[in-house]
Parts: sequence; C-alpha cells; structure tokens
Amino acid sequence: MLRDHGRFKYSAIVDRPDYTWPQGKKLAFYVALNMEHFSYGEGLGISMSPGIPHPNTYNWAWREYGNRVGVWRLLDLFTDLELPISVLLNSELYGHSPEVVAAFRARGDEIVGHGRTNSEHQNDFDEAGEAALIREATETIARHEGRPPAGWLSPGVNPSDVTPDLLQEAGYTYILDWPMDDQPVWIKTRRGRLLSLPYPHEVNDIPMIMLHHGDAGAFADMIIDNFDEMLEQSQKQPLVYCVSLHAFIVGQPYRLRHLRRAL
Repeated sequence: MLRDHGRFKYSAIVDRPDYTWPQGKKLAFYVALNMEHFSYGEGLGISMSPGIPHPNTYNWAWREYGNRVGVWRLLDLFTDLELPISVLLNSELYGHSPEVVAAFRARGDEIVGHGRTNSEHQNDFDEAGEAALIREATETIARHEGRPPAGWLSPGVNPSDVTPDLLQEAGYTYILDWPMDDQPVWIKTRRGRLLSLPYPHEVNDIPMIMLHHGDAGAFADMIIDNFDEMLEQSQKQPLVYCVSLHAFIVGQPYRLRHLRRAL
C-alpha cells in the first residue's frame, strides 16, 4: 500500500450531496491577495535573479515593489470594482508596512494567516518550532485586528505533516494548503477536524507567470475562462473559485491592465 496522509478519503465530486451557497448561489468566488515580507539577504522566495549570492538586492527589491507600489494600485482596482478580498498576510508586515494592513482593515477585508514571513517554511521546523511560529503569527494578527484569523495558508504552501493538527489546536477553522478539490472538504486532525477550502495552483500568478512564463494577457484569459467554465459546472454542484494574486507580480502596470480586464 502507498503511504497515505490519513486526512480524508477519496470522494468523486459527482457523487456528493447537493446544496447551495447563501441566497441560492451556486458558485462562490474570492480573490486571495498574498501580502508578504522577506528578510534581506537571506531566506526563501521566488527569485527574479537565481544564482546571485546574498545579498541579492535586485531580487529583494523586486519583491518589495509589491508592498511599496503594487498593493496600492491593486487597492485602487478592488475599490473601484467594490470587490472585497481575502488578504493572506505575513505577520511581519505589521512592523514593516503597517499602512498597507491598515488600508485593508479600513475596507473590511478578511485577514488570513500566512505565517510570519515567506523567508521561512513551516516544513523546516520541528513540531514545537512550528507551533511557536503559528502562535506568534496568530497573536500578532489578533493584537492588531482585535480577533485572530480563522484561516491559514502556509508560507510557500509548504506545510508539515502536523500543520493541520497544530492549526486546529490553535483555533483555526479552515486551511488553504490542499488544492485537491473545487468544494470545501473536511480533513481530519488529531483532535477534531479542519475545513480545507479550495485554493488554486493553476489560476495563481506565481506558477502561471513566474514558473510557467505565461504572459499577463494569457493569465487574464485564464481567469475569465475558468470563471465561465466553473459557472456552467456549478449548475450541477456548488463550487468555489479562487484567484490567487501577489502584489509584486500583478501589481506591475502592464499586468494590472490585464487583471482589470479580467475582473
């Protein structure tokens, strides 16, 4: 037998009970904006200039563009469209660029836990270290927002074997680390359960633009085509469609123009 995660069993989407979202809707849509902060001269992250030794100023500054410029252009776009979003937040941003988080707070956007920084991955820690990471990020968000986040995406989408257990024990109700379905799925934890919400590997600017080298126009077409197809599919069963964005990528002016067309 192959090794199994033990979190959930196989379930064909065509064989599940039918239901609807609030107000009788069939397709739930959300935009997930990843807001991240990286350590200078060390740590992890998508590289614009791989192979350059630390301090890789060029790469760090490229990612910092998202916090200084890109996010503000995106905020204007979301506000113009009256579009609420989910902010997947590194807690280090409260100290680095508090104005950014305050702008989302003023809009009433949901803050989702996304670790302390994307310069570190939870899978690199032992269980005690990971629990401390989750606790610190959660307490920082709760202190500034007045309540802890309900959801979590692991930095680099790189959870450990015990991440769902630690999150459920820390009070979280949903996780975005498992892109295996177009519907929410309950996953088992050692002391209960956690809801896995759909989060895309495909309609996501990191893999589509940075890894597969797709252009901004193709990414916008992908957003539209995925919506149109899922809207038809959702007439048979309720679905969740998420678009995942990063401010240092789609916040670039030429990409923002195409994103505006898609949304």
